[in-house]
Amino acid sequence: MACVITLLLASGCGPSSTTPSTDSASAPAKQGTIGVSLLTLKNPFFKVIGDHITEEGQKVGYDTIVLSADEDVAKQSNQVKDFIVKKVSAIVLSPCESKSIVPVIQEANQAGIPVITVDIPCNEPGVEILTQVATDNFGGGREAAKAMIEALGEAGGKVAVLHYKQAESCRLRVEGFRSIIDQYNLAAEGKIDIAMELESGAAKDLGYKAAEDAIQATPELRGIFAINDPAALGARAALEKAGKADQIIIVGFDGQPEGKQAIKDGKIFADPIQFPDRMGIEVVRSIVAHSKGEEVPAEQLIPPRLYRQADAMNDPSLQASQP
Repeated sequence: MACVITLLLASGCGPSSTTPSTDSASAPAKQGTIGVSLLTLKNPFFKVIGDHITEEGQKVGYDTIVLSADEDVAKQSNQVKDFIVKKVSAIVLSPCESKSIVPVIQEANQAGIPVITVDIPCNEPGVEILTQVATDNFGGGREAAKAMIEALGEAGGKVAVLHYKQAESCRLRVEGFRSIIDQYNLAAEGKIDIAMELESGAAKDLGYKAAEDAIQATPELRGIFAINDPAALGARAALEKAGKADQIIIVGFDGQPEGKQAIKDGKIFADPIQFPDRMGIEVVRSIVAHSKGEEVPAEQLIPPRLYRQADAMNDPSLQASQP
């Protein structure tokens, strides 16, 4: 059975602003190179992960190569093959597609290079993953459902889910969301009906289109659960264009700065927020522990926190960003 560890967080919820020291006299001895292939760098969430792997790696003597796979599994496979040729010390992946990436992970395994997955797991048979570092996405989906129940009130109503089925992390969010809605409906008079799941591409433009389709298909729609902030922000733009911004509640997921600002402005009801800075840090800590022969948990889940407008009103990072 996989060993699972839940990481406790400090009260701060923003990425660390600490800049690694460049003093060569105190620089750590070189340990090697970490090769990182992330799903995309267009999404700020993944950029924060990559930046913190780089920063934390520098502190302990690792160089890093951080690449965007641009949601292309063939491109990601080639990146991993290149890491293997370069004989990197460790490979970090957020897989574009968990099944299709298996052969190249097996190549890394055969080369004796430890592989870590971050955010998106690869739980397929026949591969060796040192550890999976991620948000507790199932738990986050449950928190999103609680926010939706709170927002809709006793009347309930029809809800659309803006999905991204390609990513297991998003599938877990939706499963968690459904589990709480199903429990709620057992006793509630005003049921919440998940009327549809639409592909959002985890992006603003496709989230916009998915929300447009949802509104047209279900004029009485009362809520939208979007699996990340870009999809939620795209949905909000669609609601504004349709004149339904005050009629349909949006619950997102992530806690990116733009998403938090939308929560502060009342455009998104709430987000279970993730901590990508912590993910990057824990990735490097796991690599260091493994290099010392220490045991590394098979899975390290970082619990999200539900972030509402009251939180945004007291968020120094948002206040500081105001003109």
